Amino acid sequence: MSTHEQSAAEAGLSRRTMLRGTALVTGGVFLGGAADLGTARGAFAAGEPTVYHRGDWGARSAKRTAQVLSSGPDHIVIHHTATANSTDYSRDHAFALSRSIQRYHMDTNGWDDIGQQLTISRGGHIMEGRNSSLPAIRNRRHAVGAHTANHNAHTIGIENEGTYTSATPPAALMDALVETCAWLCAVYGLKPDSAIVGHRDYNVTSCPGDKLYALLPQLRRDVSAALARIEMRLAAPAPQPVPEEHLPSFPEVPMNERAVAFAHGPALGPADPTR
Repeated sequence: MSTHEQSAAEAGLSRRTMLRGTALVTGGVFLGGAADLGTARGAFAAGEPTVYHRGDWGARSAKRTAQVLSSGPDHIVIHHTATANSTDYSRDHAFALSRSIQRYHMDTNGWDDIGQQLTISRGGHIMEGRNSSLPAIRNRRHAVGAHTANHNAHTIGIENEGTYTSATPPAALMDALVETCAWLCAVYGLKPDSAIVGHRDYNVTSCPGDKLYALLPQLRRDVSAALARIEMRLAAPAPQPVPEEHLPSFPEVPMNERAVAFAHGPALGPADPTR
């Protein structure tokens, strides 16, 4: 085994040990139980960041309305878009990014709609992705997307603009990512240490890139701190242990995956209910 391969194997072992160890200590990642939804919306409003809805960025009509599940997701999957690291941090650029991703997902991939539930631009603008995502989150439900093969029914995906195989995400993006993850953890009753994972933790892919992936431990710490600051006027959702099959499997990361626009690894599989 080469030094490079050994380092990769050790990295895979360490992330596997860390996240599975956290699941054992905490009794698994927790997702929200039943609660008065009207009260929940008011209680979590203080933690909701500014999210531009589909009408803001000019989304096309989906081929089909997203399937909305009554139970929330138990993991938050971090992706990169595998697109250019633009220096245009404007809102107009962010909206154009969402339109281009939707165009690619629907016209090239043949999907029902844009795949991810949320998109964050390099300027830190947060946008609703798949149709029904924002109201589903506000109601502690889950609009099923297409972003992590065979795990879309129980995961919510955040696409972060850029390619982070060797570049570091800008501060504005990371700040918005912390804010977004803290909001999702508050809504769904998730533990940041075990709920926030990278795409490569489930599928054979280099997504979200080595640089962004290396920032996930700090992201979890920052989200935990932000979560503690969110004003809670409602008891946390009733915890439920996550099924074993929902936990990350940590497949091998391909070292020679080509950097192709929008190519960030498997997004759909036979176990997924929609496309």
